Amino acid sequence: MKTRFDYYYNNVPNHGKCRNNLVYTSLISHDKKTFCQWYYNDINYHGGKNKVIDPQLMEDKWRRELKFLLKMQKNFPQHVLKIIDIDYASKKIYYQIQDVDFWELSRCSPSNYSNIVPNWDKQLLEITQSHYTLNFFKFSLHPSSYFVIDGKLKSINYFFCYSFLEPDLKIKNIFSHISENRLNKLIPLMKRMDIDFTKPEPLHKIQMLAFETFKTDFPDYIMDKAKEIYV
Repeated sequence: MKTRFDYYYNNVPNHGKCRNNLVYTSLISHDKKTFCQWYYNDINYHGGKNKVIDPQLMEDKWRRELKFLLKMQKNFPQHVLKIIDIDYASKKIYYQIQDVDFWELSRCSPSNYSNIVPNWDKQLLEITQSHYTLNFFKFSLHPSSYFVIDGKLKSINYFFCYSFLEPDLKIKNIFSHISENRLNKLIPLMKRMDIDFTKPEPLHKIQMLAFETFKTDFPDYIMDKAKEIYV
């Protein structure tokens, strides 16, 4: 693709410029019409704070992104960004966008969500319902995982998804690609929910844990309604 791209960051109040994603390298075109997920461990972008260093783990994240994204594209295209191109050799996915992501548009503040998309909460739950309908869990729920196209939320970041049929998971095996800030929220929640990070835990239980941790990014009632979808 000949379009010129820059690294893409979020401007978080009290934190400044932050990586848009901790796993892949985020790129955006100069005109903000194309977003790119580059499944490459770019040292310059991650600034030495790379979370996914193991090439096999990066390959697993890339394959999961493709598997669950394309499943959504086939069954619920209204809920995901339009794919412009997939460069399998370079592990890049290009999407058509209209501006920066939902989190950035909201100035990284939940209090501004309704100013960007008035019924964002209803749309988010519809997207969550589509995941459940297709029988998979999605643990990457950060508001930067959504873009807005013509007033509609569009979901990305399917690298952290698991099928209902996959075996139980040791949470310690996924610590490497969870932010330190998120881990600080996880530890006390795991104790409260009787989750042992050293032993295999049901994926459903981990999904409930994910919804709990994202109550700092979304109102409690939304995450509680999301939980109800998976009951």
